[in-house]
Amino acid sequence: MQEHFQHLYEALSQVDGYIYPNEIDLHWGLMIVLYPYITGLVAGAFILASLERVFHVKVLKPTYGLALLTALAFLLVATLPLVSHLQHPFRSYEIFMTPNSTSAMAIFGFVYLWYLMVVLLLEIWFDYRRDFVIWSKSSKGFKKFFYKIITLGINETDEKSAKLDDRLGYFITVIGIPSAFLLHGYVGFIFGSIKANPWWSTVLMPIIFLFSAMVSGIALVMLVYMVVSWVRQVKIDMKCLDTIAKYLLVILIIDFTLESLDQIHRIYEAEESFDIIKVLVSGKLNITLFLMQIGIGTIIPLLVLGLFQFYKPSEKIRKIIYFIIGAFVLIGIFFMRWNVVIGGQLFSKSLSGFTSFNTVYSGMEGSIMGAVWLILPLFILTFLLWLMPPWKKVEFHN
Repeated sequence: MQEHFQHLYEALSQVDGYIYPNEIDLHWGLMIVLYPYITGLVAGAFILASLERVFHVKVLKPTYGLALLTALAFLLVATLPLVSHLQHPFRSYEIFMTPNSTSAMAIFGFVYLWYLMVVLLLEIWFDYRRDFVIWSKSSKGFKKFFYKIITLGINETDEKSAKLDDRLGYFITVIGIPSAFLLHGYVGFIFGSIKANPWWSTVLMPIIFLFSAMVSGIALVMLVYMVVSWVRQVKIDMKCLDTIAKYLLVILIIDFTLESLDQIHRIYEAEESFDIIKVLVSGKLNITLFLMQIGIGTIIPLLVLGLFQFYKPSEKIRKIIYFIIGAFVLIGIFFMRWNVVIGGQLFSKSLSGFTSFNTVYSGMEGSIMGAVWLILPLFILTFLLWLMPPWKKVEFHN
């Protein structure tokens, strides 16, 4: 009984104003923040890869393979934060056995499988099939076994088969672009369609999520390219790096414009929820929104990357600054997800009170588990780069 009253006292100490009893504890925590964050990295990395494959931005060639493998590494982990949150992964098959076409959450299962099995894995297979055959003849041990199995018995390496692989891979990439939009856009759709929450309910939410995903994915691939080049002790292609930074700047401008437009629209409408949202933004989200998301994650990168379009310092300085800017962007997009998911649950539906979110370290939804889900894709990516190094691919000129 004493423990019950202690828990009740701690819960009530988080309350400010009038809120409903079921709103004291937040239902969605850190794992639901990581879930759209990781899927956004996947979509953004794939979009960057498609710029080289579909839109023929050949200067991005050094990052094409890295972007694909980065997308795959993070996609393999994308559902694990949901597993940590729901804690019943063995019931996930019911999504496919009893599909519900009216549920955005249920549709994700099909979108995820489509993107993983049909889009990403197929594109990588067509892109590497010829190399697998060639590598299987010179490799030993596990690699030789893997290469032989993964070729599926298709061992042709002639020009005709290589052209067919390239055409099919191109077709898959074209299909993959709207699939990437669908993969992450639906997350914004889930939040934007919740009419009862004025912080989430906006038609711009899916579009904002899409462009913020592109920003984070491009920043991630830029960092991966720089780190991999440093580890391999090879010279970074500065034309490629400058081009990535230029695309990052353009998408960041669009993303910031959309978010600003959304807020301006809220201010102009000034509905009955405006007062509570104004207090939320200036109070509980003050640091995470203005400092982390807007200041560090948006304004600083915009100013620096914008300056670089008119004045370019030495390559050494640009490399250092690009690395810092990439990290800043990733931090800013993470807190954008935080402000959406956590921020939308901090105020009551009564529009008269607030609760608080206390981060825990242990448990399936603690920050330690969150760090695991962020670090695990990097280990998977390291393994994929060892197994399928894009810099060792045998070039084919169509």
